[in-house]
Amino acid sequence: MPYTYGYARVSTQEQALDRQLDALNAYPCNEILQEKMTGTKADRPQLLRLQDKVRAGDVVVVESWSRLGRSTADLLTLVQWFADHDVQLISLKENFDTATPQGRLMMTVFSAMAAFERDLIVQRTREGLAAARARGRKGGRPRKKSKDVELALRLYETNAHSIKEIATLSGVSAATLYRYLAARKENESQ
Repeated sequence: MPYTYGYARVSTQEQALDRQLDALNAYPCNEILQEKMTGTKADRPQLLRLQDKVRAGDVVVVESWSRLGRSTADLLTLVQWFADHDVQLISLKENFDTATPQGRLMMTVFSAMAAFERDLIVQRTREGLAAARARGRKGGRPRKKSKDVELALRLYETNAHSIKEIATLSGVSAATLYRYLAARKENESQ
């Protein structure tokens, strides 16, 4: 027999879960996990606990999709995770059930919309980078000041300090130091 979990979440400690709990208790659920935490956090403890508890064939009920996912992409990721684990999802407000043909159709549409949204973000990012390059700007972190790099290289040559110590003393990361050492070695070999 499947076990039915409810999941209720509000964003702040001051908000009440009463409306969601009333809906979930009317469903009814065997157990309701409650969370007072912003949906923008990916590591919500009760949601993680729910994912740990559910087994194939179980049912997860939410008052509305907005209580489960923090964005369309996040919601789709969670829905896919539950589908991969053979867990049925029900949203009471949207009258949506992933076990029905209509629910599966809507998830296909949502997946296509999320992929479209991701593609648009990538496209806008590329266009923005191209526009910045056309104006002479480059992306990425600014280069370290040459005096900091020179200090790091001198400290390295003394063989008196570890790479970690050199990074702390000069402010130049180990990766940056290694990159400059490799470039120096390459220049010397030419």
